[in-house]
Amino acid sequence: MDLNLIWQTLLIFLVGNILLRISGRRSISQMTIPQTVIMIGIGTLLIQPVTGKGLWATFGVALILILSLIVIEYIQLKFDGGETIISGKAVPVIENGTLNEKNLQKLRLPVDKLEARLRQSGISSIGDVEFATIESSGQMGYILKPQKQPATKEDIQNLIQLIQTGQPVNLSSQKPLHDNIFIETVTKNSPDVPKHLQ
Repeated sequence: MDLNLIWQTLLIFLVGNILLRISGRRSISQMTIPQTVIMIGIGTLLIQPVTGKGLWATFGVALILILSLIVIEYIQLKFDGGETIISGKAVPVIENGTLNEKNLQKLRLPVDKLEARLRQSGISSIGDVEFATIESSGQMGYILKPQKQPATKEDIQNLIQLIQTGQPVNLSSQKPLHDNIFIETVTKNSPDVPKHLQ
C-alpha cells in the first residue's frame, strides 16, 4: 500500500473528527435538516482526496461547510423566524388526548407510526397523553395527563405529610398551564424565554 495514501487517510480521519467536533455534539437522530445535509456533504467530500482530488482544497471546502453550519445555527439562535424557516418548529400531533389530524397529514405521519412511537415510550393509550409533538429532529416529545403521570418525589412527600399531619396538601406549588413548554407549540409564542435565546 502506498505510504502517501496511508498518511492522507489518517489526516482525513483527524481533520474530519476536528471539523465534526467544531460543528456540535449531536447524534444523527437529533440533527436538523441543515445539519444532516452538511454532514452528508462533508462525509462525501472527505473521501474525495483518496479518489484523486486535492487534499487541502477538500479540507478548505469542508471548513467552509462547517462555518456555514455555525452561521445557520447562530441565525436560528438569534432570530425565532430564522429557526422556523431553516429547521422548523415542533408540531403538535396530540392535544388533550385527541389526535391533531391536520398536523399528522402535514407531517405525512400515519396514525400507526405515531402509535408505534407511543408504545416505544410505554404509553398504551392516546387518551393518556395531554400533549405530544414531533420535534424538528423527528423525535417525539410528550407529556401525560396529570392523573396518568408517575408520582414525583414531591408527590410522595406531600402524601407523607398528609398521612402524618392530616392536613390537606398545599397544591399551590403546581406550575400554571402557561408555564408548560408544550403550550408554545399550540399558541406559537413563548413569553418566558429570553428573546436572545429563542
